[in-house]
Amino acid sequence: MSISISDLVTVRSRHPEAIAEAAARRVRRPLIGDSGRLMIVAADHPARGALAVGGHKLAMANRGDLLERLCVALSRPGVDGVLATADILEDLLLLGALDGKVVMGSMNRGGLAGASFELDDRFTGHRPQDIERLRFDAGKLLLRIDYEDAGSLTTMVTTARAIDDMAERRLPVFVEPFISRRTGGKVVNDLSAEAVTKSIAIASGLAGTSAYTWLKVPVTDDADEMAAVMETSTLPAVLLGGDVGKSPQDQEEAYEKWRKALGLPTVQGLVVGRSLLYPAEGSVETAVDTAVGLL
Repeated sequence: MSISISDLVTVRSRHPEAIAEAAARRVRRPLIGDSGRLMIVAADHPARGALAVGGHKLAMANRGDLLERLCVALSRPGVDGVLATADILEDLLLLGALDGKVVMGSMNRGGLAGASFELDDRFTGHRPQDIERLRFDAGKLLLRIDYEDAGSLTTMVTTARAIDDMAERRLPVFVEPFISRRTGGKVVNDLSAEAVTKSIAIASGLAGTSAYTWLKVPVTDDADEMAAVMETSTLPAVLLGGDVGKSPQDQEEAYEKWRKALGLPTVQGLVVGRSLLYPAEGSVETAVDTAVGLL
């Protein structure tokens, strides 16, 4: 039985077993539905301390507001599922919002935004056994590689072993690779065609098998270069959204970039969060429906 957002604290404090019960009775579905495409709403940013959207530093900090936005997004036609950490997914389970949806657990959130150890991105989220136990459908991990930061090697090795563990369970894992560097003390992802190409090549070769590996990739600075970039691998891929900017014009430009890249053979869909949940203009419904229309 589903509850309201205002009931979550009561249920969590008095009946923590309700989470496992909700997971056990959740109605599941195939990863790829009848449309042949995948539209996932992402909300795993808070666990890494990344709460900003556009110019609002704490936009994602209000959990009740975030859950309301997620429930609206998940209710829209064409939305296949959600990517989040355990706390958010368990709230959505209790709210009854995950029946018939793809549920993707976020695995490594240890690379806190702005931390000195940001690129030593340890697995502090879902483990493969958690995803299996809760009957979730896939996992996602972030792989940022800075050639001058030794922490990147630790992240690469643990990423490879996580892919192995997911494959043993026949669970898909979405790897989000970047070539990154520190600029003025801040980690910046390089979205040039060369850097994205290298990141895809590195991620595709990790682990003892790539049978269950998907890629979650950004659109390059020049969207016209994506065709050549995506020829780097035969692994299925989804496009990530990221923080597209502060203005409606920025949002429209992002939509156009996604539209171009979605026509490429290996690109199977979108995984987008902040720009749909907190659109620069208009409602969550309108932003989500526009993104679904691109598919």
